[in-house]
Amino acid sequence: MTRSDLVAKLADRFGQLTQRDTEFAVKTILDAMSDALARGHRIEIRGFGSFSISRRPPRLGRNPRSGEKVTIPEKLVPHFKPGKALRESVDERQRASGDAAAKPVE
Repeated sequence: MTRSDLVAKLADRFGQLTQRDTEFAVKTILDAMSDALARGHRIEIRGFGSFSISRRPPRLGRNPRSGEKVTIPEKLVPHFKPGKALRESVDERQRASGDAAAKPVE
């Protein structure tokens, strides 16, 4: 699902909102989440999951073309951990759809 898919789905579901209002609401929410993560805060949405910042330590890598060693600096990256309700919902829907990936290997 893309951002525009989300906007379209919300606009369809809530007829009193225009496409423009829905787009503004989605942008505002995503911007607020980005700003919170940039400030180092943790975001928790009950039943959905939590977003936090993970630290990737500096490491030594290699340039695949030349084989030369390259120092890769420390990075702070967003991390999403799904909540229990989301994990169970996804698992249940995968099983109901009969998806081969959801079937246990025997």
